[in-house]
Amino acid sequence: MVGTAGRSDERISEDDAKRALEAFINVTTKALKKGDRLSVGGSEDENEGFGTFSISKRSARTGRNPQTGKEIQIAAKNVVKFKAGAELSKAVN
Repeated sequence: MVGTAGRSDERISEDDAKRALEAFINVTTKALKKGDRLSVGGSEDENEGFGTFSISKRSARTGRNPQTGKEIQIAAKNVVKFKAGAELSKAVN
């Protein structure tokens, strides 16, 4: 059994936890692919709750192969960013 955060008296099965995690991953992936921001565990305010997932565009750039030192071109791409909410930040400090 897996305990839920903050509620030691409530328990869910491992299978239920896996299904919940898979559902969260699917919803998050779909939202980010559409270009949406996803706030988790709070209101729409990004500073509350667990945090916010978003997409950031990384420009193309010149890098260097660390083994050979040769310059290489690194393509532009989208990267996932996570900004922790105030509640999560406060809980870990």
